[in-house]
Amino acid sequence: MRVPHIIRIGALVLATTAFYGYVGQMVPQKEVQPPQETALGGDLTTADMVKVGREIMEGKGLCVTCHTIGKTGALRFPDLAGVGARAKTRVPGLSDVEYLAQSMYEPTAYVVAGFPPAMPPVNRPPIGLTDQEILCVMAYLQTLGGTPTVTLQTKHHYNSGAAAPAPAAAPAPDAKPGEKQPLAAPKKGAQLK
Repeated sequence: MRVPHIIRIGALVLATTAFYGYVGQMVPQKEVQPPQETALGGDLTTADMVKVGREIMEGKGLCVTCHTIGKTGALRFPDLAGVGARAKTRVPGLSDVEYLAQSMYEPTAYVVAGFPPAMPPVNRPPIGLTDQEILCVMAYLQTLGGTPTVTLQTKHHYNSGAAAPAPAAAPAPDAKPGEKQPLAAPKKGAQLK
């Protein structure tokens, strides 16, 4: 007996759909929620900051998407186990706090050998951590091979209120868009820096 061609195609479609449906159910399912906003009060202890920092790393900070803690082998980015101790000596002239801050605010300033310069600054979108959240992450990172010293009042190069660049001068009222503006002469008695 010969099975019609259309029935064989239908059977193949049903078998393929059933197979992929079965395989799809074997894959672990994970519900992804938007990151929770962390309300940080000025009364957090360093121990509280460590807990919050770990939560931020695993959630909103997306750190464990690329970094591992205590793994070896082929890694996407450096393993963070022991970073609390390494941070003090990684870049000559930088303290552990300054190194960790630089690694998050300006990650391409120092790139660990063997890894790509692909980490985005965590204080800008798409991650967008606040200065306080970054301090909490730094407190947690210090516990990985060291003792946390960071508090919410800790100052470093990126949050110390260092002078921001001077704002650009407003264009002349009669200037055309895209036209270069002449430099203004300094005021009498003004010093150039």
